[in-house]
This record gives sequence, C-alpha cells and structure tokens, in this order.
Amino acid sequence: MAKKITTIGGQALMEGIMMVGPKRTVAAFCSEKGEISTEEIQSDRLTKKYPILGKPFIRGIFAMVDTFRLGYKALSLSAEKITDMGDEELTGIDKWLDEHLGDKLTGIVMGVGSVLGLALAVVLFFMLPTMLFNLVEGVAPGDISSWRSLFEGALRIGIFLAYILLVSQMPDIKRVFRYHGAEHKTIFCYEADLPLTVENVRIQKRFHPRCGTSFMVLMLVLGIVVGFFIPFSNPVLRTVVKLLCIPVIVNIGYEVQKLCARHDTLLSRIVTAPGLWMQRITVKEPDDKMIEAAIAAMEAVIPENGEDLIR
Repeated sequence: MAKKITTIGGQALMEGIMMVGPKRTVAAFCSEKGEISTEEIQSDRLTKKYPILGKPFIRGIFAMVDTFRLGYKALSLSAEKITDMGDEELTGIDKWLDEHLGDKLTGIVMGVGSVLGLALAVVLFFMLPTMLFNLVEGVAPGDISSWRSLFEGALRIGIFLAYILLVSQMPDIKRVFRYHGAEHKTIFCYEADLPLTVENVRIQKRFHPRCGTSFMVLMLVLGIVVGFFIPFSNPVLRTVVKLLCIPVIVNIGYEVQKLCARHDTLLSRIVTAPGLWMQRITVKEPDDKMIEAAIAAMEAVIPENGEDLIR
C-alpha cells in the first residue's frame, strides 16, 4: 500500500542531496570519481524541541526557520566538499584569505552572501513593485489604486520567474536542479512503497506538490491577497508592513500546501498547478549517480518504526 504522504523532505545541494527525516538529517555527496559518501547534519529542530511550535497555523514559519538552518549547514558542508575536491594551488587574494581565515572562510562568505541576498530580495520583491506602481499611478488618467496589489504581485512573480530562468542557465545550477529531480523521484518512490533502487526511482515523476519551488509560488500568490488589505502607498512603510505579514503568509501557505498534498481534488490541482509548472524550470532529470546519492541519503533517514508516516 502506497504511503500517501511522509514527513521526509529534501534539498538539492552542489554535488549532493540533503534528506530530512523525523530523527536524522543526512547529506549524501557524489565525488568526481562517482563515489557516494554520506554525512549526518546535527541540528536541533525547533518544531521537535518545542512541540507547541509544531501546531497547525504556527508550525509553518518555524518549519521554514528549521529548513533555512539545516540548509545553511548542508550548503556549508557542500561547499567544503567541493573545495576538498579541488587540487589547484591557491594564489593571490584566494591564498591570502585562506591563510588568514582558514576554515572560517566558507562561513563568512556564505554569511555575507546571505545578508546581501536578503537585502536585494527586499528591494526587488517589496520596495521596487510599490515604487513602480506609484510612478504609474502618478501618470494614470484615472484612479487605479484598486489595482495596486495585482500590479505588485504580478511584478514580483515576473521578477521571480526571470531570476529562476537566468540562474538556470549556469552550469552549476543546472546540476543542482538535476539533483533536485533525484530528490523528488526518490521521495516519490519511497511514498509509493517501492524498493529504493535506481531503476524504480528513475521511472518516478519529477514534479512534487510539496516542493519548495511550489511553496514559493504559493507565497507569492497569497501575498497578492494580503496586499489588498495593506492601505499604505509609501514604499518604506508598505515594505515594513509586508515583512511583518510574512509569518502569516508562511503559516497559511504551509497549511494549504500540506492540505493539497493529502487530497487530490480539482481545487487542490488548481492551487498546485502554478508551482508544478514552475518546477519545469527548477527540477530536471537526474543521472544514475545523482539517484544513487539521493537513495543513500533517503535510506539513512528512514525511521524503523514508521514515524515518518502521516495518517
């Protein structure tokens, strides 16, 4: 009998995959020689440490925080693995940074990158749409204020789509998207209650309704709805209010996504359709070695007592 839904999820990495189970989080990496290695990622999840945070309409934001924490650790580990694979001698600024910062270099670079990325996201997805609508509203012949949320939401979705299409052309990101496909296919195989073999995983679908890409699209759509209730037109003030609304949007989106994953109805298919379409860009077909890495990570996190099953 197929497992309709489990608590096991995953994340694609550079040259590897992270799988998150009820008890363990494990990353599996594939070396240039095709050798698969696994490493457990230690992290106390907030939703496990404090059960109250795992309640419906509260758990979404804390589950996202846990995902970011685990993802950050996994990406740091992935970056270290890639660095270890290289045998080129460092020169110039790279050598100076390595000598003065050593093992701290990866963390510092990722930390700075995260801060800059967050600042850029706030400007592009929150402030820019409001500023552009204010410009359009200033030259429009009539009152178009009722279109503000739709305009801003459509622009945010357009920026998100353009960003995904742009980064998808990078060779390294293309490999990440292929590992993303291996992750989805392996989870589908497990949920179908089939033996975790390369052959069984290969034939599975690659678009999964609980994917992070689908969640991002759902949040963008919900943001349009919430935007109708924000009366401010000042870019800074409107941005602050939108940021304060993020926990609400995340919690609602989390529950909607889980509900759609459990129930295959016309409404759930309509809700998940935009996210599944977006996955055509972010989820690609993996090769057999990528599938082997996904299987290795999955097998390491499957609990023996069925704690991963949601009944």
